[in-house]
Amino acid sequence: MSTREKLRTMEALWDDLTRDPGSVPVPDWHREELNERSVRAEAGGTAFSEWDAAKRRLKERLR
Repeated sequence: MSTREKLRTMEALWDDLTRDPGSVPVPDWHREELNERSVRAEAGGTAFSEWDAAKRRLKERLR
């Protein structure tokens, strides 16, 4: 498969999986991590960025 075909296949799989998010198992470690992040955010221990600004910073790092 070419890279383009692989990406299309991955996108099709992702689209299928996200149609019913309840059918995708979530590992305990993932729930724990999300819980910890939520607690930090509520306590003011986390900084947030707008998505466009975050993408711009990441692109600048790659230059």
